[in-house]
Amino acid sequence: MDVFPDFGSVGGASELRTVVGALLMFVLIIAVLMLIVSAIVWAISSSTGNPHTATKARIGAWVALGAAALAGAGVTWVNFLLDVGDRL
Repeated sequence: MDVFPDFGSVGGASELRTVVGALLMFVLIIAVLMLIVSAIVWAISSSTGNPHTATKARIGAWVALGAAALAGAGVTWVNFLLDVGDRL
């Protein structure tokens, strides 16, 4: 007996892929911009001898780098899950 669910009747996978990709693209752009700003502030505050601001900017740079990595990995993860769902 061959009984399989009809995944073709459930729409929205392509729209979900588009929406999630667009949202994560905005997160990635903002994270990269924040990484650039934090790196500039880190360099200026280190050269002027302000250790407190340099520490805060260094933490901001690492957080922005982590957010950019998670946003890039998030797009890959969602695309993988949608592809697996199509093959079930």
